Amino acid sequence: MNQPLAIAPIVDAWNHFHAVSHIGHIEDDQDYEASIQLADALISEGAMEETHPQHSLFATINDLIYAYDQRHDAMSAPQSAQVLRFIMEQHGLKLAQLPEIGRQSEVSEILAGRRSLTARHIRSLSTRFGINPNAFF
Repeated sequence: MNQPLAIAPIVDAWNHFHAVSHIGHIEDDQDYEASIQLADALISEGAMEETHPQHSLFATINDLIYAYDQRHDAMSAPQSAQVLRFIMEQHGLKLAQLPEIGRQSEVSEILAGRRSLTARHIRSLSTRFGINPNAFF
């Protein structure tokens, strides 16, 4: 016979985690920024590696970020990622050299197809590199 799930300890742990990290369902730009900051910190600790003890946390945060991006003005990932990769190669840029997009983790997620460029990203990149925004579509 299955025992009922003890929800109280889970709720307590969740409340503590949320109070410390400010991470949860991303409702707005403030939540989004907090999630990006935690993802960046986890990248700095090496959590992108699947063998890292915090990889699961990193992947969960990235899933939350991805879901938020999909709900807010996301553009076609495959074409835009290819254009972004081409721009980076042509200009010898590294992930951290694209402030138009944001943090290194954001650029990495876009190149991997797990996130999409937003309209704001495309406008900024088009201005910086002198290309037509339609190239991203």
